[in-house]
Amino acid sequence: MYNEDDLIPISALQHVLFCERQYALIHIEQIWKENFFTAEGKVLHERVDVEHHELRRLFRQEFGMAIRSLGRGLIGKCDLVELYLAPGGGVAEAMPVEFKRGKGKEEDVDRVQLCAQALCLEEMFSIEVPRGQLYYLQEHRRTSVEIDGLLRAKTVSLVDRIRALLDSGTTPAAIYEKRKCDRCSLVEVCMPKSAGAGGKRVDRFVQAQIRAARAECAL
Repeated sequence: MYNEDDLIPISALQHVLFCERQYALIHIEQIWKENFFTAEGKVLHERVDVEHHELRRLFRQEFGMAIRSLGRGLIGKCDLVELYLAPGGGVAEAMPVEFKRGKGKEEDVDRVQLCAQALCLEEMFSIEVPRGQLYYLQEHRRTSVEIDGLLRAKTVSLVDRIRALLDSGTTPAAIYEKRKCDRCSLVEVCMPKSAGAGGKRVDRFVQAQIRAARAECAL
């Protein structure tokens, strides 16, 4: 069991799968910068993450539901959880629904986030959560995702990788990939094309540049 202070944000799973350096910049070095894509996604989630619920007999919809798993060491919030209640009380079934800008992706970046939500709901309600759904704004429809053994194993592996990066406190070296880097809000601070970016921490790089500038001014 993990303590509250050791819980990993579910959003971090997407970051580390997309790019380990991006994860480290955000979650280790505490660097963040908005771009069009992140701003659009933020607005979308602000619209759906308002905490409220709708109840119809044995069916309930919870929007902006806070979730966590002390066993897995995860914490986060679901855009929507659809709950099917048992006649005698309690939750019989639960399905997380995650809202995303754009359209469906071949990569698992969204599916692992949904899987992590399912793992939290399983612990919270002591039930199995075999599937979830993704709603993409451009497609205007839900896509079902099976929370199978392979996806669960990949999600747990990512959590382990995050803990390893946190323990090391090291930011991975920059590797330029046009498809990813040109869309990343952190491309200017990450400097993936710079030969000197390497495995250096960005905060140390910036501090070194400041010291060099001050030394030049003193001459």
